[in-house]
Amino acid sequence: MSYSGDTRVGGPADLRQLPHLTITKLAVGPMDNNAYLLRCRATGEAVLIDAAAEPDRVLEMIGEDGLARVVTTHRHQDHWQALAEVVGQTGARTVAHPDDADELPVSVDEPVTHGSTVPVGDCALTVIHLRGHTPGSIALRYDDPEGHTHLFTGDSLFPGGVGKTWSDADFRTLFGDVSERVFGALADDTWVYPGHGKDTTLGAERPHLSEWSERGW
Repeated sequence: MSYSGDTRVGGPADLRQLPHLTITKLAVGPMDNNAYLLRCRATGEAVLIDAAAEPDRVLEMIGEDGLARVVTTHRHQDHWQALAEVVGQTGARTVAHPDDADELPVSVDEPVTHGSTVPVGDCALTVIHLRGHTPGSIALRYDDPEGHTHLFTGDSLFPGGVGKTWSDADFRTLFGDVSERVFGALADDTWVYPGHGKDTTLGAERPHLSEWSERGW
């Protein structure tokens, strides 16, 4: 079956096979978090985005081929409840933005900032700092050399709007970053993999940017 991105907690993972990278999406935990396993098809090296919950299921998804790194998109607890166990079982290095690092349950081995690169074997992810949901929230961009861009947004962008903020100033900061660093830089065929729920594309969301700005959330 082709990839849909429509996963359910307790249900199977969904697999997307790109020419150089595989993407496995798994829904875990009471808040329907998404954990994404990216594996280089040439080298077998893998990176996990958000060890959110249910470490046994996350480790089952990782399997016997190992894990090089775990990237945590932001400091909120529902995105790292399985982090310590996954790192302990796999020996993976930890990656996060310094502005959120102190809130995580393990030390950060590889701090990243806007524009940093996270290797996945012969592939690479580019870090996009999206301030507002938390100070250190990041998205991760993979530019498929034979296709379109794939963007893992954590809780900064969802179908229907940007992530939750707790003040108008934080909303304006997040909306500004998403407008400039995501919609202003990437094409409509960019596929968006959020921290919870179903996927979307920038083309599906772009017509609603002015609506989001006016409503303030």
